[in-house]
Amino acid sequence: MPLKAPLLRFLAIVVAFSTLSLSGVQFARGVDFDQLEQALVSRFGTGRLPLLRDWQQMLGEGHKVTEAERLRRVNDFINQRIAFDDDRSVWGQSDYWATPSETIGQARGDCEDISIAKYYSLINLGIPVDKLRLVYVKAALTGPAGTFLQAHMVLAYYAKPTADPLVLDNLNPQILPASRRSDLSPIFSFNSAGLWQGTGNNASKSNLSRWQDLLARARAEGFQ
Repeated sequence: MPLKAPLLRFLAIVVAFSTLSLSGVQFARGVDFDQLEQALVSRFGTGRLPLLRDWQQMLGEGHKVTEAERLRRVNDFINQRIAFDDDRSVWGQSDYWATPSETIGQARGDCEDISIAKYYSLINLGIPVDKLRLVYVKAALTGPAGTFLQAHMVLAYYAKPTADPLVLDNLNPQILPASRRSDLSPIFSFNSAGLWQGTGNNASKSNLSRWQDLLARARAEGFQ
């Protein structure tokens, strides 16, 4: 979603809170790269194969390093190789959640697509789902008229459930603890297991229809 979109557009995608059966959730654990390559080529042609293979190489090498280094490599790769652009320009729609292969196929995406690509990359590198949250925030930005708030998405990493999460962001490429990102105010967060108010652990879990649709599409493309 483009940064210029109103915050209420983010909140409107949330369905009513309900109980989420974790036994029915399929978590991404790896990537079938042959299947992914076929899906990419059939839709976007061969022009993005170098980017796909660079991403695959980055993931392969990432299994050999520490968890902190995995965060850094994924954050840097996606920020540097995926250009920021809004959904209207990329997809001709006001709001579209792209799978990682779609983002690679376009080599561009908005803050949601960039954060989702990081999420799937880190899961492929063995980071547990419960350490990762996609977080909708209000970001304080500075323009000619002064400071203003914009809707934005980041990826948060929790070393422990109660830890100050690290923020992986495309606005600020430096990975910093959330306590040092006073420019971001969390609204709600989610992962493959549920949705929470803010970034805490006490809110009710919920299905997120657009997110569930993306998970299904990603599985069909080779994300297992």
